[in-house]
Amino acid sequence: MHQGRVVYGAIEEVVFGHPAAEALVAQMDRLGTRRAFLMVSGTLNRQTDEIARIVQALGSRCVGLFDAMPAHTPREAVIAATNAAREAGADLIVTVGGGSITDGAKAVQLCLANGIDDIAGIDRIRVRKGVAPEMTAPTVRQISVPTTIAGGEFSSIAGVTDSSTHVKQMLRHPLTVPRATILDPAITVHTPEWLFLSTGIRAIDHCVEAICSHETHPYADAQSVKGLAMLADALPRVKADPRDLDARMDAQIGTWLSMGALAAGVPMGASHGIGYVLGAAFGVPHGHTSCIMLPAVMRWNASANAERQMIVAAAMGFPGHNAADVLDAFIRSLGMPRSLAEVSVSPEHFDSIAEQAMRTNWIPHNPRKIESPPQIREILDLAA
Repeated sequence: MHQGRVVYGAIEEVVFGHPAAEALVAQMDRLGTRRAFLMVSGTLNRQTDEIARIVQALGSRCVGLFDAMPAHTPREAVIAATNAAREAGADLIVTVGGGSITDGAKAVQLCLANGIDDIAGIDRIRVRKGVAPEMTAPTVRQISVPTTIAGGEFSSIAGVTDSSTHVKQMLRHPLTVPRATILDPAITVHTPEWLFLSTGIRAIDHCVEAICSHETHPYADAQSVKGLAMLADALPRVKADPRDLDARMDAQIGTWLSMGALAAGVPMGASHGIGYVLGAAFGVPHGHTSCIMLPAVMRWNASANAERQMIVAAAMGFPGHNAADVLDAFIRSLGMPRSLAEVSVSPEHFDSIAEQAMRTNWIPHNPRKIESPPQIREILDLAA
């Protein structure tokens, strides 16, 4: 008998296929907000007119703009953005960019609500041993216009990196999830190909780890299996023709579906656990961690969840095939890295990666039990 609990998050709307600028104006009208603080991609702001178009559409309702959020969301940048948003008297944060910016805004919401104005203050609101501390709920919320497809705009979890220790720490509150997400495929055409496609593999990783979890249930499966099928179909089309907005829209909707299981309480496994460490400690881009680790984790887990892995292969269009092989070939076909060596992580680092991964929230939920660092080392060896 299935047991579980599905919590419907605080997302109110997902708008897809409409131009971002007009959709943002409509959302501000709906919410009655007057003072939008924009957190945007620096590249998008400096090299395209997309941000200028949004600023123009919002007019006097745009009260500030921050475009200096580096990858992996360092604490320093979170505090700089928080202080600027506070100064501007923002009543809404609008993000236009990738996952680091989306996560940054989630952290800013919590910093604003809890009077945090320096990097040490983030210790008061971070998750410890899987438990989020008591804190004041955010009242200045977020609207997200994502330009990548890792899916963070559908989650209430933010990863923020402590630059002094190179450890990515989790922040979590039900109200940090954006009130609305706007999926506009046209704004993603400026995203570098490697970034769009690799974050698409991140979304595939969400689907696959959910399908393969011992804690999944039919409600989550429905979204993960459909999301995986859409992503497996759409990403090669985007690679073949970067101007194909229908393919980009399908990839965005597949990503939205990929986050359904997480929101419905299904945990991720070792690919996500190890990926957190590779990102924070070695600066490996979020999407690349999934490209490298997911097939290795599938091979290592096969003895524990072979039946669930068959669902993965079938959803990707290869019923009866080995799921790790299907994923490996698919990721290679998109031109993504497939080994730790390709991202300059060598075996001498494996023991410390294994130690750190044991402390992440996802390792205890991996479908094949991981009891000690040497087992993570086995997975890393498969991905070397």
